[in-house]
Amino acid sequence: MEKHPEVRFGKTGVLIINLGTPDSTKWLDIRKYLKEFLSDRRVIEVNPILWQLILNIIILNLRPSKTAKAYKEIWMKDINMSPLLYYTQKQTEKVSKSISNENLIVDFAMRYGNPSIKSKIKKLHEEGCENLVILPLYPQYAAATTATVCDEVYRTLMDMRWQPSLKIIPHYESDPLYIDALVNSITTKLKNINWKPDLILASYHGIPKKYFDKGDPYHCYCHKTTRLISEKFNSIEIKTTFQSRFGPQEWLKPYTDKTLESLPKEGKKNVLAICPGFSSDCVETLEEILIQGKESFIDSGGENFDMIPCLNDNDDHISLISNLIMRNI
Repeated sequence: MEKHPEVRFGKTGVLIINLGTPDSTKWLDIRKYLKEFLSDRRVIEVNPILWQLILNIIILNLRPSKTAKAYKEIWMKDINMSPLLYYTQKQTEKVSKSISNENLIVDFAMRYGNPSIKSKIKKLHEEGCENLVILPLYPQYAAATTATVCDEVYRTLMDMRWQPSLKIIPHYESDPLYIDALVNSITTKLKNINWKPDLILASYHGIPKKYFDKGDPYHCYCHKTTRLISEKFNSIEIKTTFQSRFGPQEWLKPYTDKTLESLPKEGKKNVLAICPGFSSDCVETLEEILIQGKESFIDSGGENFDMIPCLNDNDDHISLISNLIMRNI
């Protein structure tokens, strides 16, 4: 009788998954990251042959320099990593300590870039994880975010002889712990500024309007989150906007950048921004909103502007993530 190869078993693996980040601010690393991200057919829903021509001939030769400049503005040079990678690592470490279960292994991966979903699922499998729980760190579901994480997980499992059981934690845009964490972050910020906001701008990453027209629920989930936050702040108006549009087509409106330019003309010269759809501070929050957005707002006649940090690795967020995991294992 042949001796069976040693197999580890009996563990449950939890994989916390964020969007991703380049390995560095070097042009080639930025280009590599953008190529993977912009080649995803859920992210860019156009004719794939035409898009690959545009992507490889035009975009990947022009855009990396602009993107590298943005990343250099926010890169954590002392530890040589992006804030998104730093905070996702911290979240994973703290959640693992918070749950403290010897049969549970908590790890993280990135949808694009490193560490990859495939490499981390393989690692968890080798460590004996018969059960796999996936947490996409996107509170509001969208096909271009949550669904593409699921796609990559499924593709990875297709190549496995011994597949683990699988549970994917769904969107949590209205989870009370999530809403409370956002409310607490706003309250903390209000205590630490010496001016009163005329408006709180809740800026979410946009998607092309045609995705919404095809039935993507993302727009509704964003407005739901804002409504639930607004119910806690009767004295301050909270307005939903959408940022980070790309290309010539129409995206979800109102646009964050255009709104920031118009608010001072409407008499709203003191604005606080929050980005509820981002679980960790990143180039879209730190460079696009806190640097570019602030500059645009002040140049348009605004007086005071600040941004509430993402939930990052604060205690409320760790409690939320741990709770989501425990409910799904």
